[in-house]
Amino acid sequence: MIELAPNQIHLCSPFPLSPAAVYIIGAIAPQLLRPLKLLDQHGCSTLLFRSEDTCGIFDIKWNPPAGHSSSFLAQADADGYLRIKTLDGCCDGVEGVNLKEVTGEKISDSMCLYLDWNPSATSITVGLSDGCVSIVSLLESKLEIQEEWKAHDFELWTTSFDIHQPNLVYTGSDDCKFCCWDLRDSPSNKVFQSSKVHTMGVTCIEKNPHDPNSLLTGSYDEFLRVWDLRSISKPVNETSISLGGGVWRVKHHPFIQGLVLAACMHNGFAIVANKGDKVEVLETYKKHDSLAYGADWQKGEANHIEGRSKPLVATCSFYDKLVRVWRPCNDITL
Repeated sequence: MIELAPNQIHLCSPFPLSPAAVYIIGAIAPQLLRPLKLLDQHGCSTLLFRSEDTCGIFDIKWNPPAGHSSSFLAQADADGYLRIKTLDGCCDGVEGVNLKEVTGEKISDSMCLYLDWNPSATSITVGLSDGCVSIVSLLESKLEIQEEWKAHDFELWTTSFDIHQPNLVYTGSDDCKFCCWDLRDSPSNKVFQSSKVHTMGVTCIEKNPHDPNSLLTGSYDEFLRVWDLRSISKPVNETSISLGGGVWRVKHHPFIQGLVLAACMHNGFAIVANKGDKVEVLETYKKHDSLAYGADWQKGEANHIEGRSKPLVATCSFYDKLVRVWRPCNDITL
């Protein structure tokens, strides 16, 4: 996985199998983005300043900016732990920067596969390998399970808070089901379940930050789907597009409405325009030689060149453990 922070730091978390394939090992590696003018006007390099050996890490995410004054990183581990970390030290250079653990809690005997923060950064939803979803609170640097239930029959690959209605949580699983749950009920009430649209496992769910009625799902069946949520009990699959590989991750651009970045496993990465009733691929990136696995947009000011929109992108791949930082070849116009 890869996550970009506003301060030009990005974090990578590979998790290769051990030689004996008995357990999953991993590492987390903070790196500093810096311009590389010798390559070309769009070039960037990364400078690794710390690497920490861990168990396998399935997911990492920075807390939303509306939450705490500090930047916290949530980490979903293969050993069933949820960990919260923060960057300690000066981020303008490499000296003294350290990824410090604030708190950690073993929340399951199963593997933690995916996580998402609520908008206020006070709760985290975690998808587990046994099909359960766990809602964990973070208050005064302490993690506590608020609720956990069996949401799916197989691995729960993805779960997400609705950023416009934080009482709603979405889940997707290897059982091909896409569900929504209402946390105001105890136990959480199933608002809807879609079981006939995705023909393979649901791997990612991403609410549109610019449109409260729009949501994306990705699947092993290679389709990126756009959902209309105006009738929350019966969402409509408005449109879809095949990206030629399993859609493992999708990220909306934080500022440019309708712009989506997708990691498409065996088919590289794609920049997609979501225009509501029409979805189209604007550009693809295939300079990784392994599974396209993690992708993120740069969230800082370096998204535009001379008034044109060329967002900075960081991507990573699985078996070759490769990280690339790049810009689209063409100006982005929606």
